[in-house]
Amino acid sequence: MMDDIMTGLACKELVEIITDYLEGTLPERDRARFDAHLMTCPPCREYVEEMRTTLRLAGRLTVESISPGARDDLLRAFRRMTASSTGL
Repeated sequence: MMDDIMTGLACKELVEIITDYLEGTLPERDRARFDAHLMTCPPCREYVEEMRTTLRLAGRLTVESISPGARDDLLRAFRRMTASSTGL
């Protein structure tokens, strides 16, 4: 297991598995690698804290709490994002 931890985790990998980490579903070996990376990478520590804050704040959102203009802006952004990822 120590060899797995020593192989390290790249910042890009951390970004790809952060949801599993925050939800507590990341396998123990990968969690150890994730935690080891956080100890040596201040930008990733900041990213994890930003994601925690985003999730905490997003959990407070309700349909009623979003202004119609903001809702329309979000829908347009999601549609653009979807269209660009599907090539439409």
